[in-house]
Amino acid sequence: MHERSKTAAAFAVSLCALAFGAIGSAAQEQAARRPLELADAQRTAPNFVGIDNWFNSAPLTVADLRGKVVLVQFWTYGCYNCVNTLSHVTRLYDTYKDRGLVVVGVHTPEFPFEKSAGNVQAALKRHGIRYPVAQDNEYATWNAYRNQYWPAQYILDQSGKIVFEHAGEGEYDTMERVVRKLLDRTS
Repeated sequence: MHERSKTAAAFAVSLCALAFGAIGSAAQEQAARRPLELADAQRTAPNFVGIDNWFNSAPLTVADLRGKVVLVQFWTYGCYNCVNTLSHVTRLYDTYKDRGLVVVGVHTPEFPFEKSAGNVQAALKRHGIRYPVAQDNEYATWNAYRNQYWPAQYILDQSGKIVFEHAGEGEYDTMERVVRKLLDRTS
């Protein structure tokens, strides 16, 4: 009986190793995909809901932005990775705002101190952010987009469909190419 237990245990270990190897391969394959992906369903972008404050703009709706290319960026000023993206997003805005690009920052706090409107306003000034920023303290817009990450970028086409999504830093050149391609459709 003891020998059978050893054999059964060895068999179970082998099965687990095979299963973990298959999972590992799938995970490696998924990680090898480009982080900027074409949104599969090209779903209509949710509206900006539950917003506590708007900075640098009157309140906006996705319907108001039809005909424009829109970059929605979820961020929070206390997130190192988010701060690293701000100069790139600001540069995109400055470069393409006159051609029809609208950037909407959605500031969704990770920590309680990030809920302060004064702290958000100070961060906008510190980082030179002049594009509209919505303060989403209760995660209403975050949840409407089914977002899970800081930072995250969503690019909306002129009809209000989400055509690209990206979580994290990087892919700045690719995002700029997408924005240019969408803007070129209307020029």
